[in-house]
Amino acid sequence: MKLTNKTHYEKKKLSLAPNVVVIGGGTGLSVLLRGLKEYTSNITAIVTVADDGGGSGVLREDLGMLPPGDIRSCLLALANTEPAMEKLLQHRFKEGRLKGQSFGNLFIAAMNEIHGNFETAIKEMSSVLAVTGKVLPMTLEDVKLYAKLEDEHIIEGESNIPVKNGEYKSRIDYVYIKPEKARPVDEAIEAIREADCIVLGPGSLYTSVIPNLLVEDMVKEIDKSNAIKTYISNVMTQPGETDNYGVLDHVKAIIKHTKEGIIDYVIANVEEIPEETLDKYNKDGARPVIITEEEEKELLGMNIKVIKNHLIDIKKNYIRHDAISLSEMIINLVIKDKKN
Repeated sequence: MKLTNKTHYEKKKLSLAPNVVVIGGGTGLSVLLRGLKEYTSNITAIVTVADDGGGSGVLREDLGMLPPGDIRSCLLALANTEPAMEKLLQHRFKEGRLKGQSFGNLFIAAMNEIHGNFETAIKEMSSVLAVTGKVLPMTLEDVKLYAKLEDEHIIEGESNIPVKNGEYKSRIDYVYIKPEKARPVDEAIEAIREADCIVLGPGSLYTSVIPNLLVEDMVKEIDKSNAIKTYISNVMTQPGETDNYGVLDHVKAIIKHTKEGIIDYVIANVEEIPEETLDKYNKDGARPVIITEEEEKELLGMNIKVIKNHLIDIKKNYIRHDAISLSEMIINLVIKDKKN
């Protein structure tokens, strides 16, 4: 999606648009944010910091800082930068001790060291990149994610969950964090209280979306909020994490970790994916998540309204959500709700 230089009138219009809080992490969240900033500048992304793999995991271990990977992706998604700057921040080193590490992660690490505070580091980087809205970590505490499987195995560490569970071939019963009483960032709570719409996902169910909901008071504040609460279902299952899950399984997992009534709407895909695109995903064990009539009926029985649409965007054989369509749906949902 190409960034556009907006006029003063367009910027003013966006500033008066709905307040949207998006909760999640990973590629799914950053894809949605790229679309959402075309419809509103009042965006707050609350992002998981339970990541312990890849370049983020290395920095977490070496520097004792929170993992910056998902934060970096969201900052770039909401940034108004020249293409050269985005290319620089996304650049991954190919050789030496920095192999696999992204320049953007190092940028955040440098800001963190300069300011001695991860939250301030993100704010400073947001200013440098002229970010639309805010990107906030779910907590400033050093949390670790665990998964308890239905076969009683316990898996420690976010990056290990899909790998180890792929070996055990068991379903995830539930996930939890340590410390259990991790405090949310104050600004995140304020954003939830002021939101017109709270969006969960899209993103990895157990390792991107649900971890944010395990932080103390997060569920209580979402539940108290008058905002529309919407869950965007994934369009593909994730091997080792949501094997054979349908839309209903995703929703039930969120409710199990939160409470009933936490979701008002589910946005789900009904678009068939071309076989040639699916081949690569099928080899990895991923399957399409397309809502069925039975699932829709059960969700309606749970007092959850369903919005069905063609939500797929395929680029270079990669399946992603259509960020523009999703963003339009979210904004229209708020406008419709305010009229009623």
